[in-house]
Amino acid sequence: MENCLFCKIVRGEIPSTKVYEDDIMIIIKDIAPQAPVHLLLIPKEHYANIIEMSDDQASTLAKCIKKLSALTDKLGLQGGFRLVSNKGADGCQSVDHLHIHILGGHKLDEKMG
Repeated sequence: MENCLFCKIVRGEIPSTKVYEDDIMIIIKDIAPQAPVHLLLIPKEHYANIIEMSDDQASTLAKCIKKLSALTDKLGLQGGFRLVSNKGADGCQSVDHLHIHILGGHKLDEKMG
């Protein structure tokens, strides 16, 4: 998508602090962190949210999450982490490109909403 913020970040048109990149995803630091470690896992292929993906895109997302398991030490997530995917206005999705928030770096609050 030409005007999508995350597509522009993936293409290198908007600067970001990348902590990981491969052929299917990037992981960047969130610009408004809500935990000591707050990263965004962004699939390179554009689709709006977790509901609007094909079976192939779901398979790619599974590969992204599986790769995350190999990166936990490098990303400072040894003690654990939380994954969050917002969907729609009520879910506070601010960019219509699927992305997964990765929160960690300390004990997280049990309350989630």
